[in-house]
Amino acid sequence: MHNSPNSQTDLIKATHVTRSFGHGPGAVSVLKGVNLSVPSGSFIAFRGRSGSGKTTLINLLGALDKPTEGSILFAGQEITKYSDRERDELRRTKFGLIFQSSALLPMMSAYENVDFTLRIAGISKQDRDIAVLRALEHVGLKSRMHHRPFEMSGGEQQRTAIARAIAHNPTLLLADEPTAELDSRTGLQIMKVFRDLVRLEGMTVILTTHDPTMMDLVDQVYELEDGQFVETQ
Repeated sequence: MHNSPNSQTDLIKATHVTRSFGHGPGAVSVLKGVNLSVPSGSFIAFRGRSGSGKTTLINLLGALDKPTEGSILFAGQEITKYSDRERDELRRTKFGLIFQSSALLPMMSAYENVDFTLRIAGISKQDRDIAVLRALEHVGLKSRMHHRPFEMSGGEQQRTAIARAIAHNPTLLLADEPTAELDSRTGLQIMKVFRDLVRLEGMTVILTTHDPTMMDLVDQVYELEDGQFVETQ
């Protein structure tokens, strides 16, 4: 199930990754020696019960946290050795991050929410305009770009969050339970947006989910149980 592809095509490679919280006898081990190889341009899902380690692993792969032991390579570079500043730069330029809650700024339109992150990154207005419109078009929201979050459905809000995460054209998109607060029909629409980003843009997408109905759209499912990958049937 988890055979490693040719290492030259691996975008992400995690080796013997552990993550513990706390010290001494009270330490809690959340990840226990995880090994993972993700080819470039693939769509991967981590599935598991609450507390299985899914979110912790996403945070490590997204350089939001560092493992207690082990290494994580992105495009052949060991990001676990990066400084905080280098990891910030990596997230700003190469990674897109999406969370369970869309976390949109309530008084800004869809366009302004997407534009805001690019403005913070110091991108010129002309380049921002092109990137924002392109991202909103990708998620099917160009006609709704002047609507604010309270004027949009939950699915539209989450699609705006996706547009915000992909506006800078990241290589890797990481999503933690992106459909958890959506009904199954809307969740399926969101999954198809991810599928199209992989197929049309060549992005690599890694997400966490506990919804078995979403599994048919991904290339591979990794089952996490008690901080380790287990074989799926």
